[in-house]
Amino acid sequence: MGKFSDKYYLNKAKLLKQLIEKSYKKGNFTLSSGKKSSHYLNCKPVSLNGEGLNLISDLFLELKDSRSKAVAGLTLGADPIVSGLIVKAASQGLGLNGLIIRKEIKQYGTKAGIEGPNLEEGTLVTVLEDVVTTAGSVIKAIKKLRENNYVVEEVLSIVDRQEGGLEALEDENVKLKSLFTIKDFL
Repeated sequence: MGKFSDKYYLNKAKLLKQLIEKSYKKGNFTLSSGKKSSHYLNCKPVSLNGEGLNLISDLFLELKDSRSKAVAGLTLGADPIVSGLIVKAASQGLGLNGLIIRKEIKQYGTKAGIEGPNLEEGTLVTVLEDVVTTAGSVIKAIKKLRENNYVVEEVLSIVDRQEGGLEALEDENVKLKSLFTIKDFL
């Protein structure tokens, strides 16, 4: 059936059903990018649910570049996904670290902008995101990781809204791999 397992396609169908029921709304919305939209996706009701997070983690584990030694994301949207994926990897005996990127560097203690284990310079890191619109926030995460001498080649997202994010990431030499696009919800 392709490069993915049968379980992958089954889990993908289950996840889409949950997202449609719990995360998708139609109306008039302003997105974090500032754009207006008649479609709104908030994946947190699914990613903060045990079954939903388990599905996302299974799917992302299969989608992720096997060379990647860590996953990272900008707080808050990526926090549950990063945690879910590293736990899922550990349960399968796979070594995978997680990094959480702060929106603002804390002004006390170590003044860290990235939380998590200290990894070697040049470590390949996969960035996780729930919804990509213009990719503005995910590009901030990529830049912060690169400033700390990590290598970023891919972003995994639950949904690509297809509003320029793919192209913006290509400009950063990063590949976007999304489980779904906005068309799956229409």
